[in-house]
Amino acid sequence: MTLASGTRLGPYEILERLGAGGMGEVYRARDPRLSREVAVKLISTDGASSPDRLRRFETEARAAAQLSHPNVVTVFDVGTHEGQPYLVLELLEGETLREALHGGVPPLRQAVTWALEISRGLAAAHERGIVHRDLKPENVFLTRDGRVKVLDFGLAKLKEPLVSDEADRESPTATRDTAPGVLLGTVGYMSPEQVKGQTPDVRTDVFALGAVLYEMVSG
Repeated sequence: MTLASGTRLGPYEILERLGAGGMGEVYRARDPRLSREVAVKLISTDGASSPDRLRRFETEARAAAQLSHPNVVTVFDVGTHEGQPYLVLELLEGETLREALHGGVPPLRQAVTWALEISRGLAAAHERGIVHRDLKPENVFLTRDGRVKVLDFGLAKLKEPLVSDEADRESPTATRDTAPGVLLGTVGYMSPEQVKGQTPDVRTDVFALGAVLYEMVSG
């Protein structure tokens, strides 16, 4: 679903489309109540209209909203629009780590600095019992003023299983929930326990961070 400029999602007025990814579309919007611009992520997922899935989405979003850390994107609000869930987030200016890596391998000192900031964001989430489950360069944002923000905590649960005859290390592989015996994550960054369909914990994110750091320093 692509929203036109001027569309209202609750109190939020859509201004323009910023981009799209595996989890849906992101828009610049205005919150007239506080006279500020925000980012609205409209989640694209099959079965999103299911009451059970919407409740689970809201639970995950509220958990992410409890995080207050310089290296984690801030969640302001959650809602639904014509059966599709959306998140209201702080508006970030910059690029994803994936986009930055398209320009080549960063200097080692820069890569280590980014990895440390990602680690701090993950640690803050883990202290609250939140596991990202899908850390990868697409979910790390580098702001124009030099900050690192981890994106999409908890949203991995919304991804649906993908069935394919060929394994692509960049393809998302996910499930309807986190029950043992099912896969959740992105193949190139999945820990052994994820591949085995076991229940993920904080070590899953540590493994993914190692893969991201290796990619940053090796190309």
